[in-house]
Amino acid sequence: MPHIRILLADDHTVVRDGLRALLEKQPDMTVVGEAGDGRETVQLAGEQMPDVVVMDIAMPNMNGIEATRRIVASHPSVGVVILSMHQDESYVLRSLKAGARGYLLKDSLRGDVIEAIRTVAQGRSFLTRKVSRLLQEDYIREMERRGVEDSYDLLTDREREVLQLVAEGRANKEVATALNISLTTVETHRGHILQKLGLHSVPELILYAVRKGIIA
Repeated sequence: MPHIRILLADDHTVVRDGLRALLEKQPDMTVVGEAGDGRETVQLAGEQMPDVVVMDIAMPNMNGIEATRRIVASHPSVGVVILSMHQDESYVLRSLKAGARGYLLKDSLRGDVIEAIRTVAQGRSFLTRKVSRLLQEDYIREMERRGVEDSYDLLTDREREVLQLVAEGRANKEVATALNISLTTVETHRGHILQKLGLHSVPELILYAVRKGIIA
């Protein structure tokens, strides 16, 4: 069984020690490094190339959101799980826009942390129900503020299928195989989806899907 290689990033040694003790009990996980600030995290991520970084937000020298943005931009294969005390939707939104694929609160169950790491290591997104509910409520408030109808209604059935698969982290080729359509058709659908929803990138599409409750 291939091990999930994990980098821990938190400025509190006791938190890192607790996480290491928890994760190294798992038969499929190995902690390959620890960092106490954002800059060190970015550096170690480039050196160690972990499968998953478990990242705090409030860290010295560089916050976890900016560290996430830099890591994902340089190493798209590295998944980031934010583990934070902040439950305000603004932190969740900024983290996901930066490229994080998971967001948990520090009072989450140990099982949720383990599940989040395994899920993100597979290229999929993970949010606890509490965080998903925050995003969905934020989405509803935003739609009401703008006084517009839900643009999701503009999508065809096929575009909704493509949206979900892309948001789950599937590559275009995987989407094409799953739906038995050509790669060109998938790319065309993706373009139409982004245009109809007013989005500009796959990370924004994933965030939209999470806020809509299409993926969890």
